[in-house]
Amino acid sequence: MANVADQLVNMLVNAGIKRIYAVTGDSLNEVNDAVRREGSIQWIHVRHEEAGAYAAGAEAQITGTLACCAGSSGPGHVHLINGLYDAHRSGAAVIAIASTIPSFEYGTEYFQETNTLKLFDDCSYYNQVATTAKQFPRMLQAGIQAALNRKGVAVIGLPGDLTSMDAVEITTATANFNSRPLIRPSDEDLTQLAGLLNHHKKITIFCGIGAAEAHDEVVQLSQRLNSTVAYSFRAKMDIQYDNPNEVGMTGLLGLPSAYHSMHESDLLLLLGTDFPYTPFMPTDCKIVQVDIKPERIGRRAKVEVGLCGDVKDTLTALLPLVTQNTDDSFLKAQLELYAGVKENMKIYVDDMGKKEKIHPEYIASLIDELATNDAIFTVDTGMSCVWGSRYINATGKRKMIGSFNHGSMANAMPQAIGAALACPGRQVIALCGDGGLSMLLGDLATITQYNLPVKIIVFNNRSLGMVKLEMEVAGLPDWQTEMHNPDFAMVAKAMGIKGITVKDPEDAKQALREALMYDGPALVNIFTDPNALAMPPKIELGQVKGMALSMTKLMLNGRMDEVLDTVKANYKHLKDLI
Repeated sequence: MANVADQLVNMLVNAGIKRIYAVTGDSLNEVNDAVRREGSIQWIHVRHEEAGAYAAGAEAQITGTLACCAGSSGPGHVHLINGLYDAHRSGAAVIAIASTIPSFEYGTEYFQETNTLKLFDDCSYYNQVATTAKQFPRMLQAGIQAALNRKGVAVIGLPGDLTSMDAVEITTATANFNSRPLIRPSDEDLTQLAGLLNHHKKITIFCGIGAAEAHDEVVQLSQRLNSTVAYSFRAKMDIQYDNPNEVGMTGLLGLPSAYHSMHESDLLLLLGTDFPYTPFMPTDCKIVQVDIKPERIGRRAKVEVGLCGDVKDTLTALLPLVTQNTDDSFLKAQLELYAGVKENMKIYVDDMGKKEKIHPEYIASLIDELATNDAIFTVDTGMSCVWGSRYINATGKRKMIGSFNHGSMANAMPQAIGAALACPGRQVIALCGDGGLSMLLGDLATITQYNLPVKIIVFNNRSLGMVKLEMEVAGLPDWQTEMHNPDFAMVAKAMGIKGITVKDPEDAKQALREALMYDGPALVNIFTDPNALAMPPKIELGQVKGMALSMTKLMLNGRMDEVLDTVKANYKHLKDLI
């Protein structure tokens, strides 16, 4: 007779799960054995459960389907939490199996006891513990339903003793349902929105990830309105390509052109975005927001009109009501500014840098040039995000994921594991910081164990680069941001991965080409300029003062060489500051 572990596996199979990312052990062993006996689900033995949660989140984001990870009693499932926070905030449908101590030991401060209800409450839409065999299938079905339809994490606490009990048939559903309803504003609201769009002549459309499926409709609307199109980092790969009116990103990693366009507009249309950086939002124009989750409307900007709807459904119904704007002067002015911004961005591409101080912009542009048309990129939080966001361009087939909402370090490499497993045959490139890669270095072995042809590009600036910048603009001398790294290429070789070190910019293109063409996993350890800065699209006076203050403090502390290096490394920004 089937036990609860068998029932779990069968329900996961029926829900479309192809693999479980986990470290097996004690309370999870019956589940492990059920997976082995069933045969169609792959057990991915990660080295750290956090990496498994990241990988599951990446798989869910890339495929748009449900993914699964698991952790055993206490420490095992506690390790999941950072990756689950990231998945939940990224809208990734993930079911997490948190196996626990035997149910009869609850409340006794037993070995490895944790309270999963408290532990996962803040990073899940569904979070329950089954204590009887009859409860379990109902909870699992409900958890999967929540993950699929609310787009986030569901956690099922599963006591180890329960997994070996006989499965119980239930009278409620064990199948899952993931229908897609038509969601758009009422006809009255659409008429109001069309009236606003037809009245205003200087309009910027700002797209978030919620507009990802509406590329063609966004382009069509922008051309009818002669409006510009800006976008968030998460939306770049879906909105930038084949879009003649796009003016780039805004936000901490964005470009002056998008910021300028939004602030020169008399109407800003926010589509499917929960963009968090309120200082980058204009305050003196009319703002309209469309979002499928109405509870988000108005919490990031002073919105005057807020409408609930799926972006694609909404624009499909809206377009017939919008008339052609014949005045393209605003659009032309913004596109001209954008052209200048893109020209300025080439400065550090044309100037490759020097030995052990290679310009990271040059490296990112090479990756953009050499990567396939449908490559999947993962980017570490920090400077790697900056270079990826500014220099990796969309094609309509490429994807890029990172820890964009949770903002955690160490995400790129484990996310690449999930992407490579979910999309065999597609090129997967992880843009890693030296700090991020160091955190989960052990899971390089997972890449080797499953022979995943992941390409890891290490932007090795020997520092926590983004933290260093944060300290400097706050007027603080950077301290304890330096990294004393191992030889990452040698570490990769020890793990069974092709390892290449690049210290001379003249060698970079050939090394990257060699790694990308290699039939198997490869790591390229590139010594980038530790003083390269990523200035935001609008440089505030306070940041200029802060940078000057931090440079003064460095000089007073006898670190004049570092001050000169920073100035020389960032000559492009001088004209922005003056």
